[in-house]
Amino acid sequence: MAWHKEHKQQTKNKILASAAKLFAHNGFEKISIDQVMQDAKLTRGAFYSHFKSKSDLYSQSLIKGAQTAQTRKPKNSNASLVNIAQYYLSQTHRDECEEAPCPLAFLVSDISQQDEEIKNTYTKMFKGFVEQANTHTEDQQKALQSVVLMIGGLAISRALNDKDLSNNLLTACQKAITEI
Repeated sequence: MAWHKEHKQQTKNKILASAAKLFAHNGFEKISIDQVMQDAKLTRGAFYSHFKSKSDLYSQSLIKGAQTAQTRKPKNSNASLVNIAQYYLSQTHRDECEEAPCPLAFLVSDISQQDEEIKNTYTKMFKGFVEQANTHTEDQQKALQSVVLMIGGLAISRALNDKDLSNNLLTACQKAITEI
C-alpha cells in the first residue's frame, strides 16, 4: 500500500529538519546521509525517495533552516529593521537556536566550498534577506550594510568563546544598524 501524499511530505520535512540542524552545526563534510537519517529516526532507504544526492539535501535544508529561523523573528509585521536587528543580534538568537540556527550566519564559510546549486540557494536566501531589509530602508546600500552586520555579527559572536566580547559584538552591530 502506498503512503499518503501528506505522509511523504511529513517524512521529507523530518529529514530536512534534521539535516538543517546537523549541517548548521557541523557543515557539509562532517555530516553523512546516515547521520541525518539516524537523527530523523528513519532508514537510509527513505532518503532516496526524497533527494537525488547529499548536495540536493543540503540545498533544500538551507531553505528549511531559513524558514525555521524566519518563524522566530518578531511577529509584528510593522517591525522596523532596528527591531529585526535587535532580535537577530540578540543573545537569545545566538544561544537558543540549537535546532535550526540561521543558515545565512552559521554556514557562511561552508557554502563557499560547495557546488553551484548550493551557492545558488544561499544567494537566493541572502537576496531575500536583503529585499526584506530594503522594505524597511528603501535604500539598497543600507539594506546590504544592515544584512551583512546581522549575518556577520551573529556568526562571529557565535564563534567567540569569550561571552563578554561576544555580547559586546552583538550590541555594537545593533548600534551600527540603528545608526544606518
